[in-house]
Amino acid sequence: MVRYFIELAYNGSRYHGWQIQPGASSVQEEINRALSTLLRQDIYVVGAGRTDTGVHASFFVAHFDIECELPEPQQVVYKLNGLLDKDIAIYKIYRVPMDKHARFSAISRTYKYYIDKTKDPFTYPFAWKAYPLPDIQTMNEACRVLFDYTDFTSFSKLHTDVKTNNCIIYEAQWEETDKQLIFTVKANRFLRNMVRAIVGTLIDVGRGKLTPEDVRKIIESKNRCNAGTSVPAQALFLCHIEYPE
Repeated sequence: MVRYFIELAYNGSRYHGWQIQPGASSVQEEINRALSTLLRQDIYVVGAGRTDTGVHASFFVAHFDIECELPEPQQVVYKLNGLLDKDIAIYKIYRVPMDKHARFSAISRTYKYYIDKTKDPFTYPFAWKAYPLPDIQTMNEACRVLFDYTDFTSFSKLHTDVKTNNCIIYEAQWEETDKQLIFTVKANRFLRNMVRAIVGTLIDVGRGKLTPEDVRKIIESKNRCNAGTSVPAQALFLCHIEYPE
């Protein structure tokens, strides 16, 4: 067997996330179908992680195994893009060792969340218009609290099948541009709904409904009901996945 990594991107607007689900469209299912058709054998791609319904990936990695080496991987990229809809783009396919895994070999993932400061007809499908705008300085003060913890049960969707809710956050900060507020968060792994719940809680801080110390209490409570409301999915992007060299 030979293993290949795929680098891709997708607009998640019309998909129920990355992972195959009964009776719902998914990015994984679309790529499985296209690859199986092109290579004339059953192909199953394994993604670097899950994204929730409506969440996008400007950079995503998956792998698949095949019986023999692909003679021209870039031709496969070209033909695969022709089979897939416009909302999924394949950028690169390359061979990796059999022990390199798209999900388990990854050492970090990075997400960004976009908030429009004013109404913008060109960004509205991929950003959230928040009113009133939260205070970025206070939110960044609350971000520093996240580094003191590893158990993020309070920001996880309830009744998931994961074995642990522990994550290590490496980066969490807001930046402001002329038109947007952008939140960047990097961790070794993320729980389901975690980023959107964190953003919703930080926005409550930025609007004066919570304090940074309240965020500490929310995390320590390990109770999702104490955290803020999850923000809309359309403004969230998985933008980087890191692997050891």
